[in-house]
Amino acid sequence: MKAVTLSVFQDDLDLLLDNPSSLTSSARGTVKDKANFKVDEDVSALRKAIEGLGTTEKTLIDVLTQRSSAQRQLIAKAYEKATGRTLIDDLKGDTRGDFEDVLVALVTPPALYDCQEVIKAMKGAGTTESTLTEIFASRSNKQIRELSEAYLATYFKVSFFSLRLTNPSSLQGKRDETTSVDAAKAKADAKALYEAGEKKWGTDEGKFIDILCHRSVPQLRQTLIEYKNISKKTLQESIKSEMSGNLEKLLVAVVKCVQNVPAYLAERLFKSMKGAGTTECTLTRIFVSRSEIDLIDIKVEYKKLFGCSLYSQLESEVSGDYGKTLKCLCGQDE
Repeated sequence: MKAVTLSVFQDDLDLLLDNPSSLTSSARGTVKDKANFKVDEDVSALRKAIEGLGTTEKTLIDVLTQRSSAQRQLIAKAYEKATGRTLIDDLKGDTRGDFEDVLVALVTPPALYDCQEVIKAMKGAGTTESTLTEIFASRSNKQIRELSEAYLATYFKVSFFSLRLTNPSSLQGKRDETTSVDAAKAKADAKALYEAGEKKWGTDEGKFIDILCHRSVPQLRQTLIEYKNISKKTLQESIKSEMSGNLEKLLVAVVKCVQNVPAYLAERLFKSMKGAGTTECTLTRIFVSRSEIDLIDIKVEYKKLFGCSLYSQLESEVSGDYGKTLKCLCGQDE
């Protein structure tokens, strides 16, 4: 698998320049606003499904996977007003396991959900660095700022960025968002990265962090091209040879996301389903968080990388109401 997945991030760098990025645009989701949306009808259907004798799981899946996040928030508010109970509490009371987790995730506001995933990754013995890396490498400036605001509003009245995470510079949500490319600056940055890594005895990690976490996506894509011209190796290859541990993993993920966020997330999905056992928390997080952003593109990249559709992989790897929920979010290939 490694040779296959690396190729999408290393080949045809020139093609990157005109491709849209999920870090700056978000119109390729599988879930859209439902036409003729009637919040009262949805609340009534959910109440019948939850309050009746035995929970009607199909209704929960149909309503919550076929409405946009904004529409789900309206449903949640109307549900609480009508019942005096929160929809999340009722879902927790009537469902269990991974099915409960995915339904609760769907009803949770996106920024708060990301925030909860970050907190969960840092709790207990040891930090789940792969979750932190995935979230902060693949989110836009706006998403990271909203995540921080959710943290401030919900957890502590201190700065989210004061937390001791892998690399605070990548968490600031301060990447340049201009779309123009300065070719001379790209060459200078590529030279600076080369001199800070391959050409230097000991790696200047701060230089890599500064450039990779603050330059715009179009600018970095040009820098990747210039770096290969200088080094004859890709920047990703250089980071792997010059660094180690969590910083290496974070910066490789940042480079992959600069090139192709959907391909990076397709690879994460594949790894979560391969081998013995499935990492359901990763599946849930990616399907819920990307369903309105770029899940269509993730499906395309998944098939390109691994030779089968994401939907068919779900059919073989997940089952029950949880599997049905993910397949509804995924949608079959057209």
